[in-house]
Amino acid sequence: MTSIHRVSYAAIQCSFSLDKKENVEKVSSFVEKAAHQGAQVILPPELFEGPYFCREEKAEFFSWAHPLEGHPTLRHFQRLAEKLKVVIPVSFFEQDHQQYYNSVALIHSDGTIHGVYRKSHIPDGPGYEEKFYFTPGNTGFKVWETAYGRIGVGICWDQWFPECARAMMLMGAQALFYPSAIGSEPGNPSLNTKDLWQRAMIGHAVSNVVPVIACNRVGTEGDQNFYGHSFISDHRGEKVSELNSTQEGFVLAQFNLEEIRLDRASFGFFRDRRSDLYKLSGVL
Repeated sequence: MTSIHRVSYAAIQCSFSLDKKENVEKVSSFVEKAAHQGAQVILPPELFEGPYFCREEKAEFFSWAHPLEGHPTLRHFQRLAEKLKVVIPVSFFEQDHQQYYNSVALIHSDGTIHGVYRKSHIPDGPGYEEKFYFTPGNTGFKVWETAYGRIGVGICWDQWFPECARAMMLMGAQALFYPSAIGSEPGNPSLNTKDLWQRAMIGHAVSNVVPVIACNRVGTEGDQNFYGHSFISDHRGEKVSELNSTQEGFVLAQFNLEEIRLDRASFGFFRDRRSDLYKLSGVL
């Protein structure tokens, strides 16, 4: 386990166009600005290379996927991470032979890729047609030892599942990161999930005594409005940094991992777990 105590985490929020180069440059600019303000782990939004193409089912979008090896956007952020000495969990549309995944590559502060997490929970509904594109992830949940703490990363729909957060905590995570692309519900225009989205993750923060860092995109794409509200919660569920529904920029917060570790131990959530009771006969 890492011995570093004080760390600074950031998450980027912005809109995206059809111009991949422009999108990558925009995210890179915010990474640099966040790093210059002291951020050490910097999280871009989900699938930031272009618009959220999963709004509709079109075979042409499979051409946007690339293998991990030699991925041009990943190479770009590897160079940037090494230059700035920061960690960047980079979301990308991954092709692995005949399979396609919604993935995150964990780029370390020396520019190396420490591994890939493939999204476990794949949504399917109006405006979020992800099952058309993505195979459910086969990596299992992941945590990574970095120069700035041991971090776990889930991707968007993963953030709604307490099992995902708890699994990463049991693997030793000291902070949870969630890149997202979420907004209005074309199938139910009267439903605004912004508060639900934040509450679900804040619940993970409280029940695991851990900081949660979540980012989203903003702007209107087709008939879908992405509501932003990227935020960072501390380990007691207080939002310590948040953007609104239109701002482009980043949220930033500093934490003392050793103080949080002691607070987590004193709450007793992990001491008092009854894993022997959690396997219900006949229930998956």
